[in-house]
Amino acid sequence: MTRVAGVLAALRERLRAASPSAALDAEILVAHVAATGRSALAADPDRPLGPEELLALESLARRRLAGEPVAYLTGRREFWSLELEVTPDVLVPRPETELVVERLLSVLGGGGRGAVLDLGTGSGAIALAVAHERPDAEVTATDVSAAALAVAKRNAVRLGLRNLRFVEGSWFDPLAGSRFDVIASNPPYVAAGDPALALAHEPRAALVGGTDGLAAIEAIVSAAPGHLESGGWLVVEHGASQGAAVRALFAAAGLAAVATRPDLAGHERATEGTLPR
Repeated sequence: MTRVAGVLAALRERLRAASPSAALDAEILVAHVAATGRSALAADPDRPLGPEELLALESLARRRLAGEPVAYLTGRREFWSLELEVTPDVLVPRPETELVVERLLSVLGGGGRGAVLDLGTGSGAIALAVAHERPDAEVTATDVSAAALAVAKRNAVRLGLRNLRFVEGSWFDPLAGSRFDVIASNPPYVAAGDPALALAHEPRAALVGGTDGLAAIEAIVSAAPGHLESGGWLVVEHGASQGAAVRALFAAAGLAAVATRPDLAGHERATEGTLPR
């Protein structure tokens, strides 16, 4: 049971109790300890794993069984086809957040340089994806966590992206007088009493949005008009059951053309609106 095929089969079976994606998790973890890619594992199922690799894999398997995200175990996560460094100081980027990038790029359009703001950037996922897609854009990314910003900065350097700046501070606090063509955010939106938080390994401050999960969203939406250019757009990710409440916040802030977009699972996931000209 030291060859790749056998190790993968055994690990898949172990992880079924803790993960809905046990097969994928197993492939990622085995590829990580073997310092190779998943395709290489499939091409060489008889490859033996050495004692040190098996020992490292056992440690990772136990941490995964305890609920720790795979991205924290490997230190990497793909987002928008970019490989990002991920640490316990930041949220693990989710596929549904790519919807925010899609909508941001859509409302930004193709003309001019474009000033973009990513509030609460974490690993830098949204900001880096936009900077990569639009090298002509001027991207600003903020976070209240210095540790999170350090991760985002390292990702920018490793990806060779230069058209962005990082600013430490809470939401709009460090941006007095600044205005943007598009403001986007994936803020904390989990309600404080959500039972899922008991199992969470990610930073609580990046998850919890107050008693009803809307505190951070309300703070962002209410202040956004003061930082949007005329005709600028705000795009915010939120929980699947929060669409109606978020649309009401957008309307109360005076934003127009308010619409909520579904993710690939059909859940309401991102709401957008524009500051009337």
